[in-house]
Amino acid sequence: MERFRIFYAQMKSNLNLLCYNQKLKLFKFLTLLNPLMSTREELIYLAKLTEQTERFEDMVQHMKKVAEMGQALSVEERNLLSVAYKNSVGTRRTAWRALSSILQKEEAKGSKHIRLIKDLKAKIESEMNDICNDILKLLDTHVIPNATDSEPKVFFYKMKGDYYRYISEYASGDYHKEVSEKALKAYDEATAIAEANLKTTHPIRLGLALNFSVFYYEVINDPQKACTMAKKAFDDAIGDIEQLDEDQYKDSTTIMQLIRDNLTLWTSELQDEGDGTNVENL
Repeated sequence: MERFRIFYAQMKSNLNLLCYNQKLKLFKFLTLLNPLMSTREELIYLAKLTEQTERFEDMVQHMKKVAEMGQALSVEERNLLSVAYKNSVGTRRTAWRALSSILQKEEAKGSKHIRLIKDLKAKIESEMNDICNDILKLLDTHVIPNATDSEPKVFFYKMKGDYYRYISEYASGDYHKEVSEKALKAYDEATAIAEANLKTTHPIRLGLALNFSVFYYEVINDPQKACTMAKKAFDDAIGDIEQLDEDQYKDSTTIMQLIRDNLTLWTSELQDEGDGTNVENL
């Protein structure tokens, strides 16, 4: 065990010197030794390694173990958790949207391949459902109860709202209504804490306003409410721009630009019913 730990420490210190293929080989080797690697530090290291080798499903498993340890997550740990699940579900959201577009075109042509497209689309929906419900359960049972400060609470309630929103993108009927209501509740809880405790220029508060407004636009189909929410968040932040902390400047101003982009798009669509793509801060 001691020899392994010495070797492990050496590999960790030399990580940045390895090329992609070497990192991938190292990951495969360390995975075989996974039963020996159970400390929080080691799991975080593995999560970073799997992120660099783009093995996001493995990254999810490592960060899930960290979250289940019963301690509050640090800023680094919560970001790793977010990146892991975001990338796991993100590729499938992209695939689902592409298939939805293809299906619409094929149905218009009366294609004989419609069943195959629908089968693949259903498979992707099932995978997204598993990922989203996995993180939602983790948030409810471990992550949110262990969060004590306002900032992580806002971060995680926003995250909860986001994943219910993702489900609402493909859900229908009563299920769509159920997950939409849960998303709304989570976003409302995050907003109440943010407005009471975070500056208007805080990137997490701005990211919440961005995604919450996207929810109103895409899921609730209330563009007026979406525009009002986005405009208030943007105007409030502009009014307090002198309070913006230097270390948050880049993140905050980037999100403010995204909010402004959505406002421009939405107000234009309200005027001429044009098409566009909303942006969000995942």
